[in-house]
Amino acid sequence: MIRGVALTVLAALACSCVHRTQVTTASPAAPSVWERQIHNAKDAGDGDYALRTLRETVAAEPDNPAARVALAAAYRERGYPDIALEMCRLAAQRFPESGDVELALVRALRDCNRRPEAIAGLEVFHAAHPQKPPEYSSWLGVLRDESGQWGAGEPAHRQALQLDPSADYLHNNLGYNLLMQGKSQEAAAEFREALKRNPASQVARNNLGMALARQDASKEAVANWQAVSDPATAHNNLAAGWIEKGNYAAARSELQIALGYNKNHAAALKNMELVSRLDGNPASIPAKRGESGWARLKRLFVGPLESPRRETAGPGADRSSAEKQAVGR
Repeated sequence: MIRGVALTVLAALACSCVHRTQVTTASPAAPSVWERQIHNAKDAGDGDYALRTLRETVAAEPDNPAARVALAAAYRERGYPDIALEMCRLAAQRFPESGDVELALVRALRDCNRRPEAIAGLEVFHAAHPQKPPEYSSWLGVLRDESGQWGAGEPAHRQALQLDPSADYLHNNLGYNLLMQGKSQEAAAEFREALKRNPASQVARNNLGMALARQDASKEAVANWQAVSDPATAHNNLAAGWIEKGNYAAARSELQIALGYNKNHAAALKNMELVSRLDGNPASIPAKRGESGWARLKRLFVGPLESPRRETAGPGADRSSAEKQAVGR
């Protein structure tokens, strides 16, 4: 999100002299937003040795695109995405053939939620430089996906894979695109390819679980998730898939199982509350021996009634972590 910059209007009034003749001087023009941003950027960098060094490098080496990209990244990391974007735009004008500058501009535009501009610019650059590495096609596919252009994103992901079929993140990204298009079987095949190349990829593992869940392969989906998480998280993720399909009874059943493994599982408790709102039935969670219904309800909405030291909670992966794409390679 673009950081707002306050505009300060300076008004200078000259006081009267001994003859009490009052003279009003013209007010200086208010600084523009860009001038204010430059001033803020300078202020932010004065006490920052690394940032000051990068600025000095850019000043000493104006024809060094890598230095400009590094400086833009530094401002982005420090919370000035709008300034980083303008730096990238200037760098792209100065170095129109640089792929690194183009990718930096794409990232900066994305940070400022200007995806249509990023897509248009990357399409032009990619058409003029078709032999560039797969990152350019991959970014084009991701940007289209994030804009809801799933059909247009698929060819870009496939083109990236043609350039580097061994990259696990490219298989994951194509699989994610296919999953969002409802092509669950094709998506699962891509996620499996990603895991062959990188068995430690939790992103691909989570995505494979969602693809299997959408094929109603519940047992296989749970087994897949349990390979990288605990049973409560696995059943919670499956419940999230049922919620997405509108099968609240099946979701409630999976959440009961999840909470049976870990009654304090935060994501499962939230999903149980969500199911209760969606289907209008009271939340139901496994009861401890001798626990009243009111105590169960309080535990659902307030939290554990006993000291958390008695039982260690599992990782508790939330639903939002189940489906992802990898960018920024």
